[in-house]
Amino acid sequence: MLMHLTVDDFMNELASGSPAPGGGSVSALAGSLGAALVSMVANLTLGKESFKDREAEMRDVLAKATELRERLGHMVDEDTAAFHKVMAAYRLPKGNEEEKARRSEAIQEALKQAALLPLEVARHCLAVMELSKRVVNMGNPNALSDAAVSLLMAYAGLQGAVFNVEINLASIREHAFKSEVVAEKDRLLEGGKRLAEEARSIVQNKLKQ
Repeated sequence: MLMHLTVDDFMNELASGSPAPGGGSVSALAGSLGAALVSMVANLTLGKESFKDREAEMRDVLAKATELRERLGHMVDEDTAAFHKVMAAYRLPKGNEEEKARRSEAIQEALKQAALLPLEVARHCLAVMELSKRVVNMGNPNALSDAAVSLLMAYAGLQGAVFNVEINLASIREHAFKSEVVAEKDRLLEGGKRLAEEARSIVQNKLKQ
């Protein structure tokens, strides 16, 4: 499993000539790293007398960030598996009309799953961004830059995941499916843009204090 590799081994695997792991796995990893930084800021805030009034808030943030970090971490491997399923579908035999029909159906189904998985990654990255905004606003001010980086990592993960949604959608023929997915990915992008702007504004204001 990719997440069990050392950082150096993962980087070498990523840099190799193999098409997977690729941008989809990296997007999930970016979101997971963002969630880990959220947890760090929450932990640096908890137990401090001067932030006692934020205890409940930070415990809630920590619980949610831990869950998102684990889920996105699993999706690093799931994205690569989805890519391999698409490739396997394209390798199915196409010697006669029946085989061609089966192959075409398998390709379409694999592409749908390959589009839905990064859509879920984007959804989770947006959730991490929401937590990032909370720690930017309420976390230990000594870790403000860490909170800001958590936002940037999650936003990068969201945007990267959407690119992976779009590239798989391009080859999907079912219009109703495409319309539904496009509507959600646009909503996620808009939500991410809004959160990024709001959190950056808070960071800039705090840095001026």
